Amino acid sequence: MTDVSRSPHLRPVPDPPTEPVNLRKTTAPDSDAPPPRPRVGERDPDEVVMVDAPPPANGTRFLDRIKTARRREVVPAWLRSPTEARAAARWVAQYAGHLAAYHAIRSPKYVGVLALRSPVGAARFLGGTLRWVSDAEAAPLRAAAVASEDAAEYMMLTRKRDDRVRLRMTLAVLAALIGLGATLALYVLAPMWVQVVSVTALVLAMGAIGTPKDQPLITRAVEIPKAQRLTSEIVLRALGALGIPAITQAIGKGGGFAFTAPITRDGPGWRAQGDLPYGVTVTDVIDRRDKLASGLRRPLGCVWPEAVPEEHTGRLVLWVGDQDMSKAKQPAWPLARSGAVDLFKPVAFGTDQRGRWVELTLMYIAGVIGAIPRMGKTFLLRLLLLIAALDVRAELHTYDLKGTGDLDPVGDRVSYRHRAGDEDEDIEYAIRDLRELREELRRRAKVIRSLPRDLCPESKVTSELASKKSLGLHPIVVGVDECQVWFEHDKYGAEFEEICTDLVKRGPATGIVLLLATQRPDAKALPTGISANASARFCLKVMGQLENDMVLGTSSYKRGVRATMFSWADKGIHYFVGEGADARIVRAVYADAMTADTIALRARTARERAGLLNGHAAGEQPTKPESTGVDLLADILAVVPASEPKAWNETVVDRLAELRPEQYGAWAQMSGEEKTAHLTAQLKPHGIRPGQVARRIEGKTINQRGITRADVAAKVAESSQTRDAG
Repeated sequence: MTDVSRSPHLRPVPDPPTEPVNLRKTTAPDSDAPPPRPRVGERDPDEVVMVDAPPPANGTRFLDRIKTARRREVVPAWLRSPTEARAAARWVAQYAGHLAAYHAIRSPKYVGVLALRSPVGAARFLGGTLRWVSDAEAAPLRAAAVASEDAAEYMMLTRKRDDRVRLRMTLAVLAALIGLGATLALYVLAPMWVQVVSVTALVLAMGAIGTPKDQPLITRAVEIPKAQRLTSEIVLRALGALGIPAITQAIGKGGGFAFTAPITRDGPGWRAQGDLPYGVTVTDVIDRRDKLASGLRRPLGCVWPEAVPEEHTGRLVLWVGDQDMSKAKQPAWPLARSGAVDLFKPVAFGTDQRGRWVELTLMYIAGVIGAIPRMGKTFLLRLLLLIAALDVRAELHTYDLKGTGDLDPVGDRVSYRHRAGDEDEDIEYAIRDLRELREELRRRAKVIRSLPRDLCPESKVTSELASKKSLGLHPIVVGVDECQVWFEHDKYGAEFEEICTDLVKRGPATGIVLLLATQRPDAKALPTGISANASARFCLKVMGQLENDMVLGTSSYKRGVRATMFSWADKGIHYFVGEGADARIVRAVYADAMTADTIALRARTARERAGLLNGHAAGEQPTKPESTGVDLLADILAVVPASEPKAWNETVVDRLAELRPEQYGAWAQMSGEEKTAHLTAQLKPHGIRPGQVARRIEGKTINQRGITRADVAAKVAESSQTRDAG
């Protein structure tokens, strides 16, 4: 309860008086007079008012708690997933097979060692039998009775010994006679193989008895890593080593971390969950992950503090693995040796810290991959393209702007369009391809709009529609490594940005997927129009907050999603945002060049059988568009008279379409913003930059992007002088 009368910010508000108050009438206070009693309906100013509501009844509180309680899964997630269930069954079978093979190969050694130890075992057996018959285990009791001169105790123990020895001697003689008889029977009546088996079993049994306890016969077939059990004491010790004053003070008072669940085994590691002290956030702990690992005495790759998005910012989940995530053996990728893909369904592409598969649906997304060099960015892009290649319907457009040939296994085997390098001819090849893709995007939008509602209820491509060749709505996957080369190009940079932004925004619904990878995730290398609309984000190690948020989204760094915490050894490990889930740490499947080539060959064979191999992979080269002889600048001068010094881009595009419908007709079908951006991109190679042009319409001044006719005329005159000089 909080006493409102003692709080400087909470004062009781008096109820309105029931009688009128005369503000002009005053009375001198009388110190000897008792304080006036409050009238009916008024509140005593000295009365203590409680502002906290009384606690609810136990039944109500219990019902509220169970209504909001989090229910644990009835069936584990790995058992619900067919892929993970098959992987688990396969692992168990492989483990059992390994154990059997390991010990089968060493069985001759085991037999030989037991045979050598059998004499010692026989002596031990005989000696143990004699001690049992003679009741040697009770000898210390009798000796103690003699030492204490307790005659009655000694006589009682002696009588019991005599009885026990007589019984045991009888049993021993009977066992000896039965054993001797059985031995003679085996020798006379049993076949040779039974005799051999019997003697071998007897020798092995004696050898087992003669085996020293400190020299075990059977060695371990599997070396289990020894990891320290995570306890509350260890967790508090590690948190106290972070140097956060609030945690240190709380630990000194007996607190520091309020565990909200028991520390449990979670996959190949331990999981601890609890609340940090007031004012301490999970991001404070993540920033000191290296110190946390030191406090836990574990490798950095074993320690993964995480926030709980649906809880408050002080709820910490600490997972401590048995092995470094980058060094732990990853389960075999199901698609490495066999299998096909439906891009409209989830496909495993990596594992989380606990070794569980993480799935991704490539359709309906646009993806951005960011990282510093040498962290596995290109390998991750190639992996996603290999997944796309295993769907025979997918049409791949791959561009390796780094020029090292990392995407060649996919490009040369499967891709419809492929280029490696950033030479002028490579850029020309790519811009022509993107222009065709933009036209394909518009065609697909019209096809989807024309389909009956029962076939296309959500106005987007489905797996069934993609399989209908007549519609031409098959998946198109565009993968670009080092995409900053496109967007920073002097001549075509603006056009690349415009088309890619359009593909990112409208492409997913029409079956076009754009995957962009860059080692410079800043606003220039990765335009905000693209990064802001990408629904799938993969961020490997980056160096700063700006790069982190450019890839993972604004304020990701503040929310504790920080790819800056990855170490140099964490190659292929990244934050993945997408698939309708919060940011997850994923270790991508490692597919080297040989593995990638094998998978690409399998994808090529499947396409050849389906008759779907075409384009670059089939040896076909795109035909270059013939020159139309149309001069854009001259046409602009024709539609913008000298009496009009400035004109809006949108107006110029409409006039150009009216002048030459066959050349500019498609431009007129764009929206107003698209017309403006498209003409700007077309003028940039000529060195003309449109600016703001004001028009007064109905008494209001409206600013839009437009051209200055004098700038166009100057460029035309300059080109004419150049031709004359030539």
